[in-house]
Amino acid sequence: MLKTSGADKEGAAERRAISADLIAVLVAAPNGNPVVLTVKEGTTLPSGPFALGHRSLQSGLRDWVEQQTGHPLGYIEQLYTFADRDRSIEEATRRVISISYLGLTREEPSHRTPPGSWRNWYEFFPWEDHRTGAPAIIDDIIVPRLRQWADEQQDKRQNRLRRAAGAFGFDDRHWNEELVLQRYELLFEAGLVEEAVRAKGEAAVSTVPGRTMTGDHRRILATGIGRLRTKIKYRPVVFELMPPAFTLLQLQRAVEALAGVTVHKQNFRRLIEQQDLVEETGEMSADTGGRPAKLFRFRHAVLDERLVAGTK
Repeated sequence: MLKTSGADKEGAAERRAISADLIAVLVAAPNGNPVVLTVKEGTTLPSGPFALGHRSLQSGLRDWVEQQTGHPLGYIEQLYTFADRDRSIEEATRRVISISYLGLTREEPSHRTPPGSWRNWYEFFPWEDHRTGAPAIIDDIIVPRLRQWADEQQDKRQNRLRRAAGAFGFDDRHWNEELVLQRYELLFEAGLVEEAVRAKGEAAVSTVPGRTMTGDHRRILATGIGRLRTKIKYRPVVFELMPPAFTLLQLQRAVEALAGVTVHKQNFRRLIEQQDLVEETGEMSADTGGRPAKLFRFRHAVLDERLVAGTK
């Protein structure tokens, strides 16, 4: 009879202490309003553990999202896998791997979805919306706090200032809308978001405004927003967020809502036309508040060939 050594028992216990959570970043953009599906009063993304009964990671994720929100998942793609020991809220005896997915939907929120579950993603990152110019929170709060953080260690001061200026676009640096995760991570490192204070077990300090989330869910949401902002420049994923028929202004507003910046109207329309992304439906929209506007739809050939150019 084979005996199990102490090392084997320890290894088995360690394997049992590792589990995987499936987390969904499900995005919609109704009326040019970028929203993300949440649970528990906006503090958590839909999620649940990967179980033996799940046929696959994706089927497990779909099960959890529908159970928690009543909303079916359509288009999804794997986003990122997080396994940082120092960012987990679990006890030290249990290691959790977070496998996140990005989902897009053009459907109206389901009537089964509890009210308030769809949250504007700028509630979580108020410094990211530059559609009407740079938010005051950057110059009034974030930049002074980051300069103070840089001054705390003189040997790292220049490096910290360089990173902060590059992320938030000050000291003559350009704002890059894709750096959503880098900005959040910098604020976390500087101890300026509540999640960082909570993780370190420190006393309450003044943090940067923004809706907080449980565990590392705001970090995962930042990853999803950054990924989507990058993808809309080279792949037509915005198709997944639009109704079957739309005006070009509605399309432009959706792109601007996701990117957090405005685009030049004529250049945008010229680019859409050059890439042959849409076709007229032959109908007009009277819901523009002014003159009726032509309704368009995405060309089926584009929908079938996802690798064509996006809206860069």
